[in-house]
Amino acid sequence: MVVARIDDSSALVLGPELGALGWAVPAGRPLDLPGRGTTFVRELPGPPGGPTLVLLHGLAANAALNWFTTMAPLGAGFRVIAMDHRGHGRGIRARRRFRLADCADDVVAMADALGIERFIPVGYSMGGPIAQLTWHRHRERVAGMVLCATSRNFRGRPREQLQFAAIAAVATIVRGSPAGPIRDAVEGLLVPSFGEPRLRQWVRAQLHQNDVRSVIQAADTLGRFSSHSWIGRVDVPTSVVVTQRDRLVPAGRQLKLARSIPGAVVHVCDGDHLVCATNPERFLAALIPACDLVASRAS
Repeated sequence: MVVARIDDSSALVLGPELGALGWAVPAGRPLDLPGRGTTFVRELPGPPGGPTLVLLHGLAANAALNWFTTMAPLGAGFRVIAMDHRGHGRGIRARRRFRLADCADDVVAMADALGIERFIPVGYSMGGPIAQLTWHRHRERVAGMVLCATSRNFRGRPREQLQFAAIAAVATIVRGSPAGPIRDAVEGLLVPSFGEPRLRQWVRAQLHQNDVRSVIQAADTLGRFSSHSWIGRVDVPTSVVVTQRDRLVPAGRQLKLARSIPGAVVHVCDGDHLVCATNPERFLAALIPACDLVASRAS
């Protein structure tokens, strides 16, 4: 599978920072969500009348960082929209504490602003719970779901309980402390996974757009999330992309999510939690069939 790149002649219509690196990602624009705030969206129109995918990124990422390798290939068959979540990238900045439910409501408010009636949320990692909540809170708007590298909960094992307890403690500590050391720690975990120096520089710039306190709150909130009491009532076509070498969200937990959803189809990806960005060919080999299947079943 070939990952779509661009030549210099088409770079003018794309985000300049990604266009310079050769990736076909739209520049994006601010979008006002009445009564909620201003978010940031990137959009590819896709073929006329094609289904709409709404791409929901993971923790500490933004729409561009999570999906820069996949938007153009998906855009060949779908209208594709990717948004920055609250406190992430150029997403909504709100005084209230980060809540996944607010992110789900933001998704529907964005669809309203763009005149989209029904859509397929594609959630990666933290985007998975946001997709699940979008269905749970706005069932009439969701035509199907694609859930990638994600779960119905994240703190079942003792080790995970300790990790999220530590995050909760950090969330309390950082309220009045400098954000720099925490941002440096996140960069230290993510940036080395990208080999090309200019790409590393771009990744670092994306991480600097985040509101660090919101990201820490999001991690704490993610650790408290569970859909186990209602996920079995999902009544739309669903694909689950399982990243089988994932150490952050173990494959067994992802498979448990798939088994909980009636009729869900598993698509296995031989990669780790960052495969969407670091090995796009491998990720797309699972993602595109997953989206195609959900769209065909939904229609």
